[in-house]
Amino acid sequence: MLCENHTVNEGMGDDGPRVAGPGEQTSRRALRLAAQADSAGPTVAAESPATTTEAPTPRPRRRASFLGVLGELLITAGVVALLYVAWQMWIGDMIIGSQKHSEASALSQSWLQQPSETPTASGSPSASPSAAPTAPADAVVPVMAAQDYGQKFGVMFIPRFGPNWQFTIAAGTGRHDILDAGEIGHYPDTAMPGDVGNTVYAAHRWTSGAPFDPIDKLVIGDAIVIQTPDGWYTYRFRTLEYVQDTQVEVLLPVPQQVGMAANGRYLTLTSCAPKLNMLERIIAYAVFDSFTPTSAGPPASLTQGVTA
Repeated sequence: MLCENHTVNEGMGDDGPRVAGPGEQTSRRALRLAAQADSAGPTVAAESPATTTEAPTPRPRRRASFLGVLGELLITAGVVALLYVAWQMWIGDMIIGSQKHSEASALSQSWLQQPSETPTASGSPSASPSAAPTAPADAVVPVMAAQDYGQKFGVMFIPRFGPNWQFTIAAGTGRHDILDAGEIGHYPDTAMPGDVGNTVYAAHRWTSGAPFDPIDKLVIGDAIVIQTPDGWYTYRFRTLEYVQDTQVEVLLPVPQQVGMAANGRYLTLTSCAPKLNMLERIIAYAVFDSFTPTSAGPPASLTQGVTA
């Protein structure tokens, strides 16, 4: 059996139209595309999306203005000022206070380890000081001579202010070389410790160790003790008062009593009030209680009313 094979020209006569085969159609199309490519010029291969991303255009830098620079300077100055105040009010006071406590303790211990010089007694009694460890207020009390300016001659203890509170006392009340140095200053021309009259002292309430910072915490009867090479002079707190900075009557032999002769042994502490300014003065008054010679050892008043 024979298969009948038909060509693509089957059914057409010799004179009929000729139909191009698949191969010829493809070849002609390719020629047309090539001709179009030649007329259009060379082509550039399309870049992939990943390679066509352009770098971001840098933002223009803002020019510094006068007001902007001034504002930054003011902010910096404010921060520096706050740090300075923090140092003066807290950090610096703690560091300086601790240093001054150590210096006062060293001076106090040095007097305990050496024999005291023969003291000069105040008043006129010729009898020798009582052999009792603590002399009552009406007994002969040794009084040292007035000291040269800047000389450190005593150590003050106030148990109410804490067991470690102790500061050296220097002659004079100069701000830069005594008070700003963290010392307690003794007013010139006022009585020496234990003498008849008014012995007066000044110190800062803030900065430079702030010795008198807690002066307003005193309670009636609190001990204020001053140690010298001769021994310890104990005074008892009586009252507080606020005065103007021009009210110098607090320095009189009898505080606030103009024209009155000394009739007892007084102690006065002075400092600024309120804190952080110098508008007024806070004054603490005390009266003499007793004297304890160095040979008898520290008095009990050093531990009475101690606060942690």
